[in-house]
Parts: sequence; C-alpha cells; structure tokens
Amino acid sequence: MGVLPWRDRRRRRYGRADILFVVKTLSASADTDQIISVTSAAHEQIIKMRDDEPETDRLGLRLEIISEPGQDFRYDLSFEITTKAAFSDEVRTHDGLKVIVPAKDLELLTGATLDYTASQGLVIRNPHKPAAPSIVGLINDDVLSAEVEALVAGEVNPALSAHGGFVTYVGHDNEGTAFLTMGGGCHGCSMSRMTMLDGVQTMIVDQIDGIDRVKDLTDHTTGETPYYN
Repeated sequence: MGVLPWRDRRRRRYGRADILFVVKTLSASADTDQIISVTSAAHEQIIKMRDDEPETDRLGLRLEIISEPGQDFRYDLSFEITTKAAFSDEVRTHDGLKVIVPAKDLELLTGATLDYTASQGLVIRNPHKPAAPSIVGLINDDVLSAEVEALVAGEVNPALSAHGGFVTYVGHDNEGTAFLTMGGGCHGCSMSRMTMLDGVQTMIVDQIDGIDRVKDLTDHTTGETPYYN
C-alpha cells in the first residue's frame, strides 16, 4: 500500500509544459473495462479537489508509478487536461471522473484500488509487487533461481506478511550467495536486517542446496512506512 503525496505535487505537476498534445478518442468499452478501482470515499475527495482547479470539466486524474525497480512503489497523482494525455496513455471514466494511467504502469496498476481515509489521505492498495532490480552479473533464470523463488513465494513471504512485508529475489552469484530486497512493512524497519539474516537466510540456506548465505540489497534508509512492533 502506498500513501499518495497529493498536495505536495498536484499544483506543481498540473499545467506542466512538456505534456504531449495528443487527443485520444475513447471507445465505449474503455469506460467499462476499468484498470483500477476507485472507492466512493476517494472519488468524493478527488472530485472536491478537482472542483478547486481551473478548467474543471477538462481535467482527469493522472496516476503513475515514480519509483525504480526494486524499490517500494511510490506514486504520483496530478490533474491533467485529458486531451493533452499521450496517445499511449489509458483513460477510464469512473462515475464522471476520468483516470489516466501511463502505458508503462498499466500492468503494475491493473487491479489496484485508490482509496481515501481520514488518517492517511489518498492511498493505493496494490496487489502487485515491484519488479526486482536488474544487477549485472547475477543469475536469475536457472533451476536454482526457480527453487529460491518458489520458496520465497510459498514460505518466506507468507511468514513476513504478518509484518506487512515481503522479499523479492534478485539473483545469485553462482558462488553460494542469494541476493534479495525487502519491501512493504519490512522496508526501512530497524529490525528488517536482523529479520533477513536470522529468518529469511535460515529458511533459504536450510532448504536450498547451493545457497550458503543471503545478502540484502535494500536501501533501508528510503523506507517511508517502517513497521515498528
């Protein structure tokens, strides 16, 4: 889940000069085949925000992922004149509110929910996990990698889910070291490195022949919602 830093960005992003001036014609099916879900609470809040902007009737809500592969998802919301959206953008209508999703984020945002709570503001609940970073020299497409990924999906991440966290397998160096990143509630947590070394490493080393140690590639200084408990 990501909390959206709306008010820090919306007026700066709105009206940017480099928007592509391309009109995209929407088909009737586009409005019914939604990419994300928008709760009634989020819809009401966004409409209120939109109505404070000039050219209200021409505005859509642009939602995009601005984090790099391997990092926890970070999102940006901004109002954008719908006729200035790039031709490759996908536009859907939610009860009078147009939502614009860039083509690059389509797969990772499909099935997500945009919600609003009084304590957190606008938030994204995303069933997807960030793609693993690409590290030169690591192997991630062999039989050993498949075994590690199966263990991570079947045992490691279910164990970490109680903390709202997960790990992502990046690859191995063919010398007995597996490299992972941590995300969700474990990203930025002061206990996450201990969890990785004492918990995740034990599970993987004990069950996977060929892996002797685990290294964490996560930059824990960037965690926005660490889990303290």
